[in-house]
Amino acid sequence: MSAPLPFEPHRFRVAAAHYRAGRPAYPPALIRRAAEAVGLDDGHRVLDLGCGPGPLAIGFGYFAGEVLGLDPEPNMLAAAREAAQGLTPNVRFRQASSYDLGPELGLFRLVAMGRSFHWMDRADTLNRLDPLVEAGGAVVLFNDSHCDLPDNAWCKTWDDIVDRYSTADATRKSRKAEGWLRHEAFLLASPFCRLEQISIIARQVSTVESLVARALSMSSTSQGPADGAADDLAREVREALDRIAPDGRLTEVVEWSALVAKRR
Repeated sequence: MSAPLPFEPHRFRVAAAHYRAGRPAYPPALIRRAAEAVGLDDGHRVLDLGCGPGPLAIGFGYFAGEVLGLDPEPNMLAAAREAAQGLTPNVRFRQASSYDLGPELGLFRLVAMGRSFHWMDRADTLNRLDPLVEAGGAVVLFNDSHCDLPDNAWCKTWDDIVDRYSTADATRKSRKAEGWLRHEAFLLASPFCRLEQISIIARQVSTVESLVARALSMSSTSQGPADGAADDLAREVREALDRIAPDGRLTEVVEWSALVAKRR
């Protein structure tokens, strides 16, 4: 079984500044469908675990009575609070991680995680969540990926550059190594073993500058020791994509998914 990655609470300290500009936003329709799948209403609470700059916490704020976002990185929480201002007064954020889960947090109908579960001790996290998720509730894992389509041909160029700037990151190697278990293996061995996948596939236009920000938002590219590495990374991505898209705009086809894990 895959060993947990080392706990690095401030792994995204540098990357946080680029996260909102670089990462593809979760479609509101996907959040709504996940809320419907667990019967979420304004009498329920939601936990966004590893909330980052808060896109899921804010999104679920329109469907729940209260949302709590937890993240160990202060820079992420600052970005989340800024994003939530004037939108969802029922959403609050707190510095904490999966290792801080306990009964003092109360009960939740839905626990959301967006691209954060792999950073946790996955078996331990599900055990800690067991008493915190009410009957009829669920854990929902959100993700996004690129479909293997001609629109996404530029992705290989972007991936190759990011991979070269990620060579110093041992945890990235662990996650990509043979034998790394998918999330489903841990969910099926937990009380949250009734799995349902919801997905939305859409074409969108992204700018070269947003894809530069996406490269800088990867925690693996901020782990290297070299001075000026971020500037070099940004320059290489910009130059490579400018050759592909001289007008500064590229089309990408993204699949956003929500893996709904209900109790047995």
